[in-house]
Amino acid sequence: MKLVFSEAQPDYDHYQFPYAVWAFPEPGETPADLFEAGFLPSSRFLDRFYLCRQIRINLARFTPSSENRRILKKCSHISATLVPRRQYQYTPERREFFKVYADIKFGKDVMTYERLDGLFEAPIISHLLTFHDPATSQEIGTVTLFLQEPRLAYYYYAFYDLNYYKQNLGIYMMTWAVKYFADTGFKYIYLGTCYSKNALYKTQFRGAEFFNGFQWSTNLDELKFILEHHKTHPNHHLLECPEFQEKFRYDPAKVAANSNFAVQLPTKQKPQPKVKHR
Repeated sequence: MKLVFSEAQPDYDHYQFPYAVWAFPEPGETPADLFEAGFLPSSRFLDRFYLCRQIRINLARFTPSSENRRILKKCSHISATLVPRRQYQYTPERREFFKVYADIKFGKDVMTYERLDGLFEAPIISHLLTFHDPATSQEIGTVTLFLQEPRLAYYYYAFYDLNYYKQNLGIYMMTWAVKYFADTGFKYIYLGTCYSKNALYKTQFRGAEFFNGFQWSTNLDELKFILEHHKTHPNHHLLECPEFQEKFRYDPAKVAANSNFAVQLPTKQKPQPKVKHR
């Protein structure tokens, strides 16, 4: 992959000069290669990715907890179907259902009709999970997915009938997906970013890992420390925090030595000998 560092707003008072790290796939690389390096798609065409603190589940380590089983049992009457994108009908009724949900959850027109339509036309959606309530014969939820079997399932946008909120439909859809892809032999399911405590629900599955900027970590105490640290010390560099270094045994020099990322600096070319012309 090729890396590009996109400059963000600097903070001179605290010596923070941030860059967003973008990755562009090179020939022979697949999306799974970039996901495994800590990147998520920043383009629905899968031609640009961004480095972030994200959550994935190592499905070889997943077994349902008592809470997972409770959720699955609570909504056991709801059926699910995995549908390839080419077989899925993006009807006007579904389009309106998704738009209403997005306006309520994300804010009015944060996801416009144009953006929604573009999403369902793009390669970032390879499959969809549809959920039905047999009691009403209604489709009550849809999850957009990108699958690269068997290396990754990417749980992207989820839309559902908010009248089922008290039945925990949203977390049921995610739990069902985690169990399904574990049972069918996938390696990882990626659940998106975690930058607030509200996103910690993504870590409720055995096998949860998060990308901390230089490696995948299974230590969820580390994740909770980072969330709290950035909340109480928003102007501190994490790797300069003595408490973080001591508590989780991270030496910045060793982190750099073990990093999988390297930037090749241009080498100084030797001057070519002059050729004498007769």
